[in-house]
Amino acid sequence: MAVVPERRLALLGGGFSTEDDGLLDDWVLDQVRTPRPKVCFVPTASGDAPAYVERFLAAFRSRPCEPGVLHLFRRELDDDALRSFLLSQDVVYVGGGNTANLLAVWRAHGVDRLLREAFDRGTLLCGISAGANCWAEGSHTDSFGPLTHLPDGLSLLPGSVCPHYDSESGRRSSYRAAVATRALPAGWAVEDGVGALFTNGRLTDSVTRTPQARLYRMAPDGNDSVEEQALPCRLLAAAHQPSAPA
Repeated sequence: MAVVPERRLALLGGGFSTEDDGLLDDWVLDQVRTPRPKVCFVPTASGDAPAYVERFLAAFRSRPCEPGVLHLFRRELDDDALRSFLLSQDVVYVGGGNTANLLAVWRAHGVDRLLREAFDRGTLLCGISAGANCWAEGSHTDSFGPLTHLPDGLSLLPGSVCPHYDSESGRRSSYRAAVATRALPAGWAVEDGVGALFTNGRLTDSVTRTPQARLYRMAPDGNDSVEEQALPCRLLAAAHQPSAPA
């Protein structure tokens, strides 16, 4: 009987683009059983910003992996090569930026369909901010300027996602209102510093690089309000601690 691959994705509240300790990026790589996994960065949400790409490469070239980048604003791969490239990756790591624009560009190039196929084959999908929003049924976003709800996404993760829950003014109240009124389905609020791993649609690990950061499960309570449940997160530690002075 053929083994069905696990379908896994991770929501990141940090990583190489926002901090230098590398804890969340190392945690992502730890989820892959390949000795030197292929890790594809997808910077579509930032318009393939060159500085963002260079920051990714600088962070991952020193890690035990094979980093690559998918450029769509200066696309060089035909449809067959694009499919072959994406399906050969062990990790697809999506950067932050504009969620609505990201989804539109992916659909124009058929990347949304290819990511679904990769997901079904066992590729780990992950990302920060827009790169976390995109996997859900809907998300909380500033894609249109003011904070609002976006009932659109790839629906690989049931429910909705809100990034930067603790660090951006208005996020908490606006997302709570969207879930309470059912403008967005029940979902996950991710504070900066948190990583959440989902396997076959279920939360299977939650970690944090700082003791105070949390992951929240959000659901309407039936009384025009929302139930906010803080979930335990395992504190990540650096792989190599400095030696104590003699």
